[in-house]
Amino acid sequence: MTERATENTIAATMDDIGRAARRAAATLAMTAGAARNAALTAAANAIRSNAQTIIAANATDLAAAKTRGLSDAMLDRLALDAGRIEAMAAGIETVVALDDPLGRMLAEWERPNGLQIQRVSVPLGVIGIIYESRPNVTADAAALCIKSGNAVILRGGSESFHSSSAIYNCLREGLLAAGLDAEAVQMVPTTDRAAVGYLLASMAEWVDVVVPRGGKSLIKRVQDEARVPVIGHLEGICHVYLHEGADADMSRDIVLNAKMRRTGICGAAETVLVDRAAAERLLPDVVGALQQAGCEVRGDERVGALASGVGAASDADWSTEYLDAIVSIRVVDDIGAAIAHIATYGSGHTESIVTASDAAAERFLSEVDSAIVLHNASTQFADGGEFGMGAEIGIATGRVHARGPVGAEQLTSYKYVVRGSGQVRP
Repeated sequence: MTERATENTIAATMDDIGRAARRAAATLAMTAGAARNAALTAAANAIRSNAQTIIAANATDLAAAKTRGLSDAMLDRLALDAGRIEAMAAGIETVVALDDPLGRMLAEWERPNGLQIQRVSVPLGVIGIIYESRPNVTADAAALCIKSGNAVILRGGSESFHSSSAIYNCLREGLLAAGLDAEAVQMVPTTDRAAVGYLLASMAEWVDVVVPRGGKSLIKRVQDEARVPVIGHLEGICHVYLHEGADADMSRDIVLNAKMRRTGICGAAETVLVDRAAAERLLPDVVGALQQAGCEVRGDERVGALASGVGAASDADWSTEYLDAIVSIRVVDDIGAAIAHIATYGSGHTESIVTASDAAAERFLSEVDSAIVLHNASTQFADGGEFGMGAEIGIATGRVHARGPVGAEQLTSYKYVVRGSGQVRP
């Protein structure tokens, strides 16, 4: 097949998917919450009953991934077993248990002329979700979209194509069992990268918003090429600031958890800032704990003078998302300098202050302009599940529409419902 013929085939396929998704979105938006929950419950049951089929599909993906030389970390993200499949099904049931995000009365008021005005939550419409590696995202993302009344077009990574397809079939089975349009969940049926380009640039007629979930290169491509709004974040350069009023044990424990619990997630701390007034008291123990846990520590001159085994940090370190067992540490003069450092080098994702001073905490929480700010807690709590939101599609750092964890509620918009009694405008 010629390149032109391939392009035409992809365009025709994607447009068919888009049209079907738009039709399904219109009907799904009108379904009762009980029907959407029934579809999700049936999908969770289908995942459980088809566990061996999913594992067999996953074995095909794993074999191909090993042949391609994917890293052990990538293979782990890709792998599914009975436990992970059960976690997928249970995750869908967690979404079922959430309150219905549709039809919520967000505000209500009456005008002097007697008009009754209400602001009511509605679905976004059709959501395109582009993701890598982890096949469980297929279930998480689709469940959140169904719960919020949105149709979804899924495009998983080529390395997880067979696994994601098997999970996708279970989701459609759930929709059909509940009497809903199965086209509300669709999957791009090709691993050709041109399909991603077409989805981003040529489907604005069908797709209302795109959500990328994956590495920096994927997210940058989506942000660069998309012709519809994008919900997501490019980097997670997260900070922990140890204020002069920080408790030593708490500082050590929070930094260790924020950096080392899972180094490859977007909520992992990449830079630790230490108040000059507390550096001598806090740094040796914090650095020692990190090093003992296998973390490479890079610091400025003041850090190197107070702790052994510290490599010299370069200017590039302050703006680097390591996603690895590496951390940069800087001594700052005061809370104002810490806030200024975060404003200069941060990515607007998640920042934490450790302090016993309520005044310092309130200043930090107020002045730091990131999607998530914490006091005396690890940055690894930057997660929709930890916020009680069930599953999440990702963390958004933009200032338009969703910000922070993107769950079912964040996948809604609103409309105004106005009731009158014959009013006309003079």
